[in-house]
Amino acid sequence: MAKINLNDVQKLREQTGVGVMDAKKALEASGGDLAEAIKAMREAGQKIAEKKQDRQTHAGTIGVYLHSNKKILAAVVVACETDFVERTAVFQELAHELAMQVAAANPKYISAEGLSTEVIKAETEIAKAQAEKAGRPAKVIDEIIKGKLAKFAEEYCLMQQKFFKDDKLTVAMVVQAAVQKLGENIQIREFIRLTI
Repeated sequence: MAKINLNDVQKLREQTGVGVMDAKKALEASGGDLAEAIKAMREAGQKIAEKKQDRQTHAGTIGVYLHSNKKILAAVVVACETDFVERTAVFQELAHELAMQVAAANPKYISAEGLSTEVIKAETEIAKAQAEKAGRPAKVIDEIIKGKLAKFAEEYCLMQQKFFKDDKLTVAMVVQAAVQKLGENIQIREFIRLTI
């Protein structure tokens, strides 16, 4: 078994927000490889989030962000299971950061899974027309459409957007990390962005 360096434990804790023992276990399981430990923890977080996503969310908060120029306001309704979690600094910070994300990235939808069939159909038709106009062969048009729909989701769906603080993460990954850290289902119910 690889000897675990305390500096690596501290780095892992800073990057993921997990406890000392969880960081140590992840490093031991990865043979001391920091990148591999982070990857394994993200995968574990995904599994935890999937288990918790069906649980009821009756508590929550509204994250609000007002830009310094007083011309952009964003609010996000973030739900959780208990009032205990809604009062934690981690949850409040998540709600505020999600409001900042909405202000900065101007999403139109919460997630790609929630897109209406009308939106998907319209975007599919646009992508198909562009591909045909460009003279693409019929056999690659379906792949082009899939790529264009993924790009559309990344640009306009909050959960698929790159996180404004770290573009290696998506908003969905940030929410999953909070689910893992807090041990509760967390959902974004709605958001609004106002500008002058």
